[in-house]
Parts: sequence; structure tokens; C-alpha cells
Amino acid sequence: MADIKAPSASPATPVRLPGKGSAKTVLLRRARELALVPALLLLMVLGAVVNDSFLTERNLISILGASAALAMVVLAESLVLITGKFDLSLESVVGIAPALGALLVLPVAQSGFGTEFPTVLALLAILAVGAVIGAFNGVLVVKFKLNAFIVTLAMLIVLRGLLVGATKGKTLFGMPDAFFSLATTTFLRIPMSVWLAAIAFGVTGLVLKYHRVGRALYAIGGNPDAARAAGIRVERVMLGVFVVAGVLASVGGIMQTGYVGAISANQGNNMIFTVFAAAVIGGISLDGGKGTMFGALTGVLLLGVVQNLLTLAQVPSFWIQAIYGGIILLALMIARVTTGRAQD
Repeated sequence: MADIKAPSASPATPVRLPGKGSAKTVLLRRARELALVPALLLLMVLGAVVNDSFLTERNLISILGASAALAMVVLAESLVLITGKFDLSLESVVGIAPALGALLVLPVAQSGFGTEFPTVLALLAILAVGAVIGAFNGVLVVKFKLNAFIVTLAMLIVLRGLLVGATKGKTLFGMPDAFFSLATTTFLRIPMSVWLAAIAFGVTGLVLKYHRVGRALYAIGGNPDAARAAGIRVERVMLGVFVVAGVLASVGGIMQTGYVGAISANQGNNMIFTVFAAAVIGGISLDGGKGTMFGALTGVLLLGVVQNLLTLAQVPSFWIQAIYGGIILLALMIARVTTGRAQD
């Protein structure tokens, strides 16, 4: 008679008991996210010491207004990163979406298409452009299984060329006031663009924490096969994330247009580096499945304060980009220590 062995756990699915190691990892990740709060406070104190105008109401509101467009794009990129993908084309959406909307509403004499659409339709067209670009990226990445990094890099280049070609290299002026209202209209002295960004982060944070869609995003980023086995429609959710990211980036483009007061042929150029810097230092994992909106928002605010301090100190812009690159490298090293995992 054959021996009967007691069942044992499969090697492929090891049983992990909760212990101090896992608790320590969680605490380290949480500390990394919250570490930006004292860093922000330290920078605020430093700014007050270095420049008397830093803590003035006007300057603080200026920091928030300048960071609103970046915040929307960081929010968009964070959602994509949580699912384990990339979208480099978001910076080009910031430029091409509002530019096409402006060209639809402007007459030929002002470099427009001459269609002279009603303002409401032009604004809706801006959102539609972002959604279409996001959907196109999503189809290539999700349905055709192409590499997200390469696809969105190619789309970034294509859209950048289309922006220059559509505007003929010119800066667009004379759009209706609605194109600038998010940045120029204020509530309690704070621009509406800042309020909108704050609401967007708050709603997204609640969805990620409490709604099944948010849990699905983390599950997909952590292990798409396991998420699919659990009944999550991985492809549909990921496609939706790309569409939402495109729409959020187009809203960021409208905010940027209002803040600058015009649309240049290079609007959004090199913005993606700052976006990744804010997301990474805010605790959004490049491996997917990790990160919170609170962390991403503190990353945006930290970079906004850093840029303002450097601007007040009259530091050249190329040094600001170099500093952002150093911040990304530092954040990656911190992530390596806190997670204990090698990064692919």
C-alpha cells in the first residue's frame, strides 16, 4: 500500500506569515511618503530665511498656480504608473490638445483654421483630443501588446511635430476668455485651476483607497495575471486608465494656457521629466502597484517650492533641470532601500 503524505504548500505559492520584516517594509514605505512633509516645511523655512518675499501671500499663490498644470499631468502619469505602464506622450498632449482647440476657434487672420467653432465646442474638443490620444496609446499597448515606453515615446515625437506643424511654429493669441478662466478666475484669492487640481487629487485618492476600481489598478500593477484570475477585466481597465490620463493631461494643457496667456509651439516640452520627478519622489513605484495620491501631490508641491526658490535666487533654468534629474536619482535609490527589491 502506497504511503500517504500530508499535503504541503506548493512551491509556486509559498505561505508567508506576517512578521517584523513585512511590517518594517510597510513602515519604510509610509515613512518615504510622509518624509516629504518635513522636507517641505524645511524648504519653507529656508525660503523665508533666504528671501523676504518667499512667504508672502502673492508668492505662495504663485507657487500653487504655477504647479496646477503639473499636478494634473502628475496625476495622469501616476495612474498609468500604478498599473505598471508608462505614458511619455502626456507632455505633448499638454501642447497639442489646447492648440487644436484654439485653432478651431480662431479665425484665419489669427493663424486659426477659420472654422470659428463656438467656445464651448472648442473646449470640449480639447478634452476629446486628449481622450482620443489616450485611447490610441491604450489600444497599441493593451490590445497589440506593444511596449508602452516605446509607443508613448513615439507618440510624444509625433504629437510634438504635429503641434509645430499645426501652429506653423507660431504662438497663438487672442483665444476667448474661457481658455484662460481656470488660471485667471479666483476663489478665496486662489485660482480655480488650483482648486480643480486639489479636487481631482482628492477624488482620485478616495477612489484608489475605497473603490473597487482603485483596488483593481493596484492589483493590475502588482500582478496582472493574478488580477485577471480574480475576475478583473485587466485590458478594459488599463485602456480606461490611458483614456483618463489623456483627458487629465488635456485639462493640464488648458491650465498651462491660462497661466501663460498663450499657446506656444513648444508648450509642454520637457515637462515629462518634471512629471516623473514629482511622481517618483512622491512614492509612485515605477514597478507598478504602489503609491498614493497624497505622496504624488507632495512631490508636486516639493518641486514647485524648489523651482520657486531657484527662480528667486536667479538660478539658470538648465541648472533647475539638472537638479530635477538628481532628485529622481535620489528617489530611486531611496525606493531601492525601502522596498528591498531590484528595479528592472
